[in-house]
Amino acid sequence: MRLSKRGEYGIRALLLLAKQNPPGELVQIKQIAIKENIPLKYLEQILLTLRHAGLLHSRMGIGGGYHLAKPASSITLGQIIRTLDGPIAPVNCVSQMAYEPCDCPDENTCGLRMAMLDVRTGMTSILDTTSLADVLQRMQSKAAA
Repeated sequence: MRLSKRGEYGIRALLLLAKQNPPGELVQIKQIAIKENIPLKYLEQILLTLRHAGLLHSRMGIGGGYHLAKPASSITLGQIIRTLDGPIAPVNCVSQMAYEPCDCPDENTCGLRMAMLDVRTGMTSILDTTSLADVLQRMQSKAAA
């Protein structure tokens, strides 16, 4: 799996929103684009997708903007990546969300499938247990060192 620019930009935007103090403070999309160096039109599409997935709330008009729909501790990297990039699987025959049979003669004994299943399991175990709050904590620890 390779994180797309869409996934990277989405995570960076959500991390910026998770840093807001007080939590839930609205941030204008233009501010996010400038602070994170993300093209505005592309960011609009990404944030709309995240809003439709229930990860963001927005308010239109003067004083409007975006904020997290849930606490940063309950939004995982896995949720964000699946929302923006789709399934987290190096090959479709190990995907839990978008399974497709492979071309090999026997899927049960396929060595490549077994190895890729281990890769998927390792990636999802990290991504599904790492929240935005966890990433922020790591960032703060690194900055303090």
